[in-house]
Amino acid sequence: MVMEKEAIEQVDQLQKDLRYLQLLSERFPTSAEATSEMINLEAILNLPKGTEHFLADVHGEYEAFNHVLKNASGSILRKIKELFGRQMLEHEMAEFATLVYYPQEKLGLIKEECKSLEDWYKVTLDRLIKLCRKVSEKYTRSKVRKALPPHYSYIIQELLHEEGVNPNKSAYIASIFSTIISSGKADDFIISLCDTIKRLVIDRLHVVGDIFDRGPGAQHIMDTIMRYHNVDIQWGNHDILWMGAASGNPACIANVIRIALRYANLDTIEEGYGINMLPLARFAMETYANDPCERFKPKMGDSDISYDEKSAYLISQMHKAIAIIQFKLEYQLIKEHPEYEMENRNLLHKIDWEKGTLDLTGTKPDGGYGHHPMLDMHFPTVDPKDPYKLSAGEENLVNQLITSFYRSSKLHEHIKALYRLGSMYLVCNGNLLYHASMPLDSKGELKEIRVGSASYKGRALLDKIDSVVRDAYQALPGSTTKKKSVDYMWYLWCGANSPLFDKSAMTTFERYFIQDKETHTEEKGYYYKFRNQEKAIELILKDFGLGGPDSHIINGHVPVKAKKGEQPLMAGGKLLVIDGGFSRAYQSSTGIAGYTLIFNSRGLQLVQHEPFSSTREAIENLDDIRSVTIITEQTSHRILVEDTDVGKEMRSQVDNLKKLLLAYDLGLIKEKESSK
Repeated sequence: MVMEKEAIEQVDQLQKDLRYLQLLSERFPTSAEATSEMINLEAILNLPKGTEHFLADVHGEYEAFNHVLKNASGSILRKIKELFGRQMLEHEMAEFATLVYYPQEKLGLIKEECKSLEDWYKVTLDRLIKLCRKVSEKYTRSKVRKALPPHYSYIIQELLHEEGVNPNKSAYIASIFSTIISSGKADDFIISLCDTIKRLVIDRLHVVGDIFDRGPGAQHIMDTIMRYHNVDIQWGNHDILWMGAASGNPACIANVIRIALRYANLDTIEEGYGINMLPLARFAMETYANDPCERFKPKMGDSDISYDEKSAYLISQMHKAIAIIQFKLEYQLIKEHPEYEMENRNLLHKIDWEKGTLDLTGTKPDGGYGHHPMLDMHFPTVDPKDPYKLSAGEENLVNQLITSFYRSSKLHEHIKALYRLGSMYLVCNGNLLYHASMPLDSKGELKEIRVGSASYKGRALLDKIDSVVRDAYQALPGSTTKKKSVDYMWYLWCGANSPLFDKSAMTTFERYFIQDKETHTEEKGYYYKFRNQEKAIELILKDFGLGGPDSHIINGHVPVKAKKGEQPLMAGGKLLVIDGGFSRAYQSSTGIAGYTLIFNSRGLQLVQHEPFSSTREAIENLDDIRSVTIITEQTSHRILVEDTDVGKEMRSQVDNLKKLLLAYDLGLIKEKESSK
């Protein structure tokens, strides 16, 4: 009776699912095909999970970013050592790794130095096939086949699945190598193999924010990301600033340009996106002709770009011109949106023009600071009676810049990619990824933040902000939704309650014009007070449906100052800060080039990097980024595909296929002739 009851319940459930199962039967019209797919999925579920690679805060440093991508944060060299540690010297393994990273460039050097090129080709091809076989172990033959270069796919498949142990097969493989070499295709074949290895060693790339600003190659980073086989982005505050600029927010545009001038880096703006800076240069030269612009000298630091004295002075003039315009444009947003509660950021009207001082009373939460002498009082475009009004020249310039940003097709190609690949956060395989912070209150609880007409906290807050960010670019032009969303992009950049900023204020004005560094203070939000406490981090994880020993928050944003003893692992290992430290501007204070993260089937590997010299030195001198795995956290069990988010979807597919097979057996759905 019990069995009969269960059978009736099964049939009842099948009847409820019949419409979906009939659709599924279109794809698998016979029980044999359904069974075959089920067997395939069950097998995949028992493979080890693919390796995930996490990077953050690359800040336009394309060469360093590209190198870390190519070496997979040391993963390729580790695979080489596992395979050849007893057969090759350290120097030989470094040479081999460099070939995998930069095959075309390395081949050119080898041809100049190698006396017996044919022998080198044979040895290298054999080693590359073995390495390719090693990095493809976690995948099905089908997935490996899809990753192979089409023109060599068949022959690489043959080599991968024949290890040459059988004497008959070893001659076959040797013949393949000889033919590759004699046909003059060895270089092309080696390059293809190296690209395949890099493609297979990482299954998914996570870029946890801040692709833009400071370094000269954000446009190249975006091109690389768009070509990558499997990638996602969690927007950072600098990315949002550029997205706001592309959406037409004048204050965001001014900030983007000011930051570029501050770091003497106009490559991305001018060469990358073709945005014309000549109008700003002309305006600055005319308006600030006799102004030394001392406070606006560019921070060149370790930049590879050098400017003569005249060019550096022009950058200083342009820097000052756009900064003053920025303060005026920000006033307009603050006035229009009292809900931002940022009135204390309007400072031009607080200048005492006779005494040359600035009244900072009320700009600090406790009302402190008071009056301070101004370091610069030359403001030819500021009318003391109406200090926030744009001059005719400034207004004309702003309109030109808005048009230039609007017309940049390359910029909008990249911004659309940021929207397509990106989001405010990502929950992936038990980990929560977001760039900067999660607003908390003084008790360490999730903080209610007003966005538009309602208040939100935790996951709901990030979901709402994600929606607003998309409206800024995609909402109907001229609509109220579009206008409010575009304005809010600037608030996300510098608003106290923005999860991408989460500080009391952005003290840009004070840093330019006031000597007292106490006035430069930007007090961090409560997230930074509680982020080292497990209770607070577990609270956040729970709000996103996560928990247990293998769940973590992964974010960047704040460089870890290793030379001051700061650690990237917090809250008992529940929070990992992986600010990549790629930006050279930070490396003097951090002492390192930051951290990246590898998450494979056995656990997490937090990798600390030393500053990268250059691609040329990496190739010629084997000067790889010196990377040290500082923390390895083993998971409670080896993670299989079944344990991943994709695995959960596959398990659901298997369950549905079982139902389809039962429907075939019971005659609820008739089998059709196979379409294959």
